[in-house]
Amino acid sequence: MKTKYHFLMVIAIGIFSIAATRSITADDLVGTWKYLISDVPAEYESGFLKFEQKDNKTVGYVEAAEKQEVKDLTMDQGKVTFSTENQNGVFKYSLVQKGDTLTGLISSQYGDFPIKAVREAKK
Repeated sequence: MKTKYHFLMVIAIGIFSIAATRSITADDLVGTWKYLISDVPAEYESGFLKFEQKDNKTVGYVEAAEKQEVKDLTMDQGKVTFSTENQNGVFKYSLVQKGDTLTGLISSQYGDFPIKAVREAKK
């Protein structure tokens, strides 16, 4: 009985390890994502993250009151990171993708704020 338990635990750990280290590809990220940011003034709490392929490279934009280009975009082992810059400073995004949801934090000189984005249906 103990042997079966150990065998099942090894299999379960292996499956979760493989799932946790799955790489994100551009295809996983490309599209429009509606985001909500917690604990910020109403005018900053929602907008869109847009990612697309241009010249064999993934590029992105954050669209709210104004359109900001994403800089230093990386996708590695389930994590998506990038930054934007505007007159209010630099904003660093650190997100984890699970299916059609991105969750994480935005870090800035004003603090860290939770963000959640859901992929919009393709039109």
